[in-house]
Amino acid sequence: MKRVVVTRFGGPEVLELVETEPPRAGRGEVRVRVLASGVSFTDTQLRAGTYLGGPKPPFTPGYELVGVVEELGPGCSRLRVGDRVGVLTVWGANAECVCVPERYAVDVPEDLDPAEVVSLVFPYMTAYQLLHRSALAKRGESVLVHGAAGRVGTAILELGSLAGLHLYGTAAAHDLPAVVRLGAVAIDYRNEDFLARVREVTGDGVDVALDGLGGALSLRSFRALRRGGRLVVFGRYSTIAHGRKNWPGVFEWYAATTSVAVWGLLSPSRRVLSYRVQKLRIHHQDWFDEDFRALLELLRQRKIHPVVAGRLPLSEARLAHELLESTAAKGKLVFVT
Repeated sequence: MKRVVVTRFGGPEVLELVETEPPRAGRGEVRVRVLASGVSFTDTQLRAGTYLGGPKPPFTPGYELVGVVEELGPGCSRLRVGDRVGVLTVWGANAECVCVPERYAVDVPEDLDPAEVVSLVFPYMTAYQLLHRSALAKRGESVLVHGAAGRVGTAILELGSLAGLHLYGTAAAHDLPAVVRLGAVAIDYRNEDFLARVREVTGDGVDVALDGLGGALSLRSFRALRRGGRLVVFGRYSTIAHGRKNWPGVFEWYAATTSVAVWGLLSPSRRVLSYRVQKLRIHHQDWFDEDFRALLELLRQRKIHPVVAGRLPLSEARLAHELLESTAAKGKLVFVT
């Protein structure tokens, strides 16, 4: 079987395609023949070595997959050979075969496009849980979304619109029309002060701010909250620059995140929360299963529209990582095997 390997921390050039023997499913595991696996910004953090708790090289990246169960390990009783499943792997998905814990594999209908369903496992799951599990956003509340034209940002806008939320999204000028089409008030983050714009439009700030970039932005996002507001920090985009570890960004992220956490503790009326999809999955697998089924139903009804920007073979792993920034607003890159 073939799999992508990060040989050392660095840019896209550290990715190699290798051929190995297929793994055998251990106790409580199933072996999955991968139909589609995702390429995400989080993979660049893993590759660059800035992901909290990430593996050391050599390892296979890939945060999510959809595939078919082809082997059951000892102790497995829920799944059957031939079942189609989606799995949040965090790493390891960019391969032809992957062994995963049975408890983390969620059933996927065979009549849905695997490449579209891959977007539900990570980007849409993140968006759904940010809104409904972390921020506990209520119909009619206002939500500020940073990076609104990216994959998670687009998913938040789609799901937020369905939930009856008032949406504000920051993006680059060329992406603003897409943000508007998704029902949000668009803010040009390069040429506008988002904090001043939010206060101008809302009068007293937003109920929820979702920050996947981190760093100094988190401090200003906290200031955009009205009384009772919640800031959810869920990403570390500022720790990467041009596909490589950005050491000044790393230091700034830790300093700013610590500062805003203290602000949240000291504030009597505003809260600061953190979210990591795999952490919530570990503690609440039942939530993950429930939310994934809800997303599958929304996809079946075509109420959400995950866009596949490109379907690539594993042999194009370096190209896929090089294209990530330029395709973020166009859709998700997916490896198909």
